[in-house]
Amino acid sequence: MPKSLLNFKYLTFDVVGTLIDFEAGITGCLTEIAAEAGTTVDGEAALALYREARYTDATGLFPDDLVRVYSVIAPKLGLPAGTQYGERLRDSAASWAGFPDSRDAMARLAKRYKLIAMTNARRWAFTHFSRELGDPFYAGFTADDTGVEKPNPAFFQQVFDFVERDGGSKDDILHVAQSQYHDIGVSRRLGMTNCWIQRRHAQKGYGGTIEPAEFTEPDFHFRSMAELADAVDVVAAAPKTVSA
Repeated sequence: MPKSLLNFKYLTFDVVGTLIDFEAGITGCLTEIAAEAGTTVDGEAALALYREARYTDATGLFPDDLVRVYSVIAPKLGLPAGTQYGERLRDSAASWAGFPDSRDAMARLAKRYKLIAMTNARRWAFTHFSRELGDPFYAGFTADDTGVEKPNPAFFQQVFDFVERDGGSKDDILHVAQSQYHDIGVSRRLGMTNCWIQRRHAQKGYGGTIEPAEFTEPDFHFRSMAELADAVDVVAAAPKTVSA
């Protein structure tokens, strides 16, 4: 059985997909471009093409890589060609919205834990994401900071080192994420306690996130950040058992 939710000092977070709705951000921008061109796009089809184009040997850092990705998927979606459209998709990251429950849930959790961001996005994009979420983070690690992307264990090790310098340990961390591939599987292999936020619980497939080779059963499982924050509040409000 996992520890109580109150036994952690740090919550580490995947940001894009867990707190920031990148799928809506990408499909929204593509839909705007399509409308201007007098056509339409199917959101799920666009995400499938995005996922295929994103994870290749040519992959660059996110979201800068969206310029390249657009050039790959545009012809398949019947969208206009041109670097300016790829740059528009990349730049749209600065205005991507958090999930409706993210900001409030993070504010609630920040009262009890030290919140640490772990994102494969570049620092410039994370700055916008953090602002959208109300700047709730005690610390933030990006692909620019670590030099690697999740699920590379080296990303996690840099966070472990930071927590140790802060007076904690890996056992004090609950890792919270929606991506089975980037976060839940590797966190289990590294001996972390994890919490899966199943953002796509009402949808089929993995959307814009790469499908894992195998599913990892998480220690905690919620469908939203609000559910996690509510669960913490319930545990905190429960009567304390006094031993004889």
